[in-house]
Amino acid sequence: MKKILGILGLLIGICILTALFSDRFLTGYNLENLIRRTSLFGIISIGAAFVIITSGIDLSIGSVICLIGCMLPWLLIEHGWSPWAAIPTLIVLSVGIGLFHGLLITKLKMQPFVVTLCGLLMYRGFSRGFTGDQSQGFGQEYRGLRSLANGQIPITDSFSLPMPCLILVVLAILAAIFLNHTIYGRYLLALGNNEEAAKYSGINTDLMILVSYVICAVLSGLGGILFVLDINSAQPVDFGNFYELYAIAAAVLGGCSLRGGSGTIIGVLIGAAVMQVLRNAITLVPQVPNNIEFAVIGAVILVGVAVDEVFKRVASQRRATRQLEAN
Repeated sequence: MKKILGILGLLIGICILTALFSDRFLTGYNLENLIRRTSLFGIISIGAAFVIITSGIDLSIGSVICLIGCMLPWLLIEHGWSPWAAIPTLIVLSVGIGLFHGLLITKLKMQPFVVTLCGLLMYRGFSRGFTGDQSQGFGQEYRGLRSLANGQIPITDSFSLPMPCLILVVLAILAAIFLNHTIYGRYLLALGNNEEAAKYSGINTDLMILVSYVICAVLSGLGGILFVLDINSAQPVDFGNFYELYAIAAAVLGGCSLRGGSGTIIGVLIGAAVMQVLRNAITLVPQVPNNIEFAVIGAVILVGVAVDEVFKRVASQRRATRQLEAN
């Protein structure tokens, strides 16, 4: 709870400072775009959080977004598939990617960093291969389908709620219920805390690792679908580039320890909002140079890991003190 309140305070502070330095921040148009971007990145951040909770990592998120995002218009426009065939196929492909990662990690005992780094390279290469390195898009077609990403629900005369926000809310509720109110969520947390202890207590750790990577891949695939529907363009060479950094940064900033075993969905959502508000502030505030975006991301991840390490040490010292007092 302290972590969540701390990151929430940081989010409010950044919003206030940005509003003071830029009169465009609180406009309806900017807030709508900010909520839409936060929702899209929040979806993939939830997926990254599930993997991080098990003490794993997924560096292929951006490339999965590229693969699925490029494949949707490629199937619909160039090959004439219907959305009812293309979207389920892409979701199944995402499940297959998650299973592929999970099986390599659990059965061949490969390191998650190596497996997903190779995935990062392979899926980007596949995307460039089947598209011939050509940009993919829907043109003026499939406007109804595209409303899933760029549709709006009017709230006031000057503000509308973006449709991806509703999708995020539904996914976040389901993820929170799964993580906090099911035995499988407890298994994931136990696995992240101590894999050997979880295994000896009867938990099928291999299955839970598979589940976490499948969830991450499916949410990455869904993110790829929504991103391409929103932008209406996907260039294989850079679509989804570095999106895994935003997802990992949001999860770490939201309280997910890279050591595993801890994390909350609400914290991840606030972390995703912080990342997008920072990005928005860099764009809107004239005193801040636009080319420091990745420096900010790196600093955020570094600070998040450092704070987590401090919390771990303080908690360890308190436990040791209590044991001495008890003895």
